[in-house]
Amino acid sequence: MTRLYYQGHGSFRITADDGRVIYVDPFAGDGYDLPADLVLITHQHHDHNQIGLITQKPTCQVISNFEALAGGEYRSFDIDGIKVEAVVAGNKNHNSDQCVGYIISLDGLQIYAAGDTSRTEQMASFAARQLDYALLPGDGFYNMDVDEAAACANLIAAKHAVPIHLVPDSVTDWSQERAEHFATLTPSALLIAPGKEIEL
Repeated sequence: MTRLYYQGHGSFRITADDGRVIYVDPFAGDGYDLPADLVLITHQHHDHNQIGLITQKPTCQVISNFEALAGGEYRSFDIDGIKVEAVVAGNKNHNSDQCVGYIISLDGLQIYAAGDTSRTEQMASFAARQLDYALLPGDGFYNMDVDEAAACANLIAAKHAVPIHLVPDSVTDWSQERAEHFATLTPSALLIAPGKEIEL
């Protein structure tokens, strides 16, 4: 069974059905004990790129915004059946030329890791893709606020929308109040507190 462990802030870990391990934007929390097969970095801010927390398997691949957005083109990758597609991310605090989000496809699931962003024009095309999970930031300072994140969730129309990165400048980065407010604004809301793992 595919699992997602939310470490906190913008950091999470996906464990595929075959045991392969993917880390996205390592920085916060624990759960770095499993050696990585794949590491995805959405941008180079220090709170999203702490690769040193992770033990990499000899065959581990690291994909950052540099590889994902090369020559002005958003690239796609196929790592032994795990597909990773870079998509647009950015806002007034995050240059879209230096940031990406990812759509990760594995085990019959599509997971959208938005990275640090506000609403993008590309999001309007995501509903047709019938995504399973969308992880959306909502701190309201570096990124969009919870209201805009919920509006994006409704636009994207993934089966489950997970609010993350809810408190600026906080490693623990969790606000039950903001998460619950998000849940009142979108029927797809799925609340995962830091340190919790779910089956996808």
